[in-house]
Amino acid sequence: MATLKDVAVLAGVGMSTASRAISGAGPVSAEAMKKVQAAIEQLNFRPSSIGRSLSAKSLGMIGIFTPSFFGAYYGTILKQTDFELRAMRRHVVVATGCGDGTPRDEALEAVKFLIGRDCDGIVVLGHDLYDEDLIALQKMNPKIAFLNRRSAQLPEASFCPDHFHGGELAARTLLQAGHRELAVISGPAATSDNTERLDGFFAELRRSGIERSTVRLIESDFSREGGFGATQQLISEGTKFTGLFCANDEMAVGALSCFHRAGVDVPGQVSVIGYDDDYSAEYTSPGLTSVHIPMEQLTQNAVRWLLNLCYGTQHEIVRDFPVTVTMRGSVAAPSRIAA
Repeated sequence: MATLKDVAVLAGVGMSTASRAISGAGPVSAEAMKKVQAAIEQLNFRPSSIGRSLSAKSLGMIGIFTPSFFGAYYGTILKQTDFELRAMRRHVVVATGCGDGTPRDEALEAVKFLIGRDCDGIVVLGHDLYDEDLIALQKMNPKIAFLNRRSAQLPEASFCPDHFHGGELAARTLLQAGHRELAVISGPAATSDNTERLDGFFAELRRSGIERSTVRLIESDFSREGGFGATQQLISEGTKFTGLFCANDEMAVGALSCFHRAGVDVPGQVSVIGYDDDYSAEYTSPGLTSVHIPMEQLTQNAVRWLLNLCYGTQHEIVRDFPVTVTMRGSVAAPSRIAA
């Protein structure tokens, strides 16, 4: 295997010149660069990533923990993370929470795996983690960002929208369309962002005189399969509702599919609103009305904050992530609902 010294000898330049030409760190004349590149091609030289890492005291990698690889929500986060890192000639290492343990245990194990692999910084989607877990992990690696999770103890490391307000907007959208008989398909009850959006949803209903106890709620798992099964349960129970709030778009897509197969017209008989406004929402039939969470901007700022910490970049960091509603065809006024 060719070495840096072999490249320098063949190119007829010094070791330091060859090193600068390969790394791009430092001045090199056009003639010397041409000779070094020719020597690299002739020798089929490949720079040692380990050697560069030891020299720079950095692996040039950012880790990310995500509970799953599946779905538009996680795909958006992974794509944006990779985009930001590649722009800086850095790379992403991904660990997932899939396994036989509890979601919290799997999350802790995955993040500790990334820490143990000496990632320069780590992005964590930690809605299954407790507040004390966030603090403990941050002590293990201070260069850690928590995405879609708020921590009063670690405000600088937290990048999260106002999910309570998102829940309010979901309820307001259905109420303003005239719906008062409602049902909810929630995510796992223990997850922090699910709790926040439900609290906002029911707070808005309460202001309109609708008590939480009168709304049928089925807990699911944020998956399309879960949304489909929960909707089947609502239909089989004979639950009376004209508006359905699904706590994420994946479950809403499952709900739309279930309604279609059961012959229930959306929005003619039931209106459906989702949450996240991921890229699949635009392509459902009908188009899914959804609470828009700016996940690309959230991810971008979390990653750039880590780039500033790890590599001395000077990215401007934004922490205000407005939550809105994207109206599409799945919500209609109750006057269109068949008796």
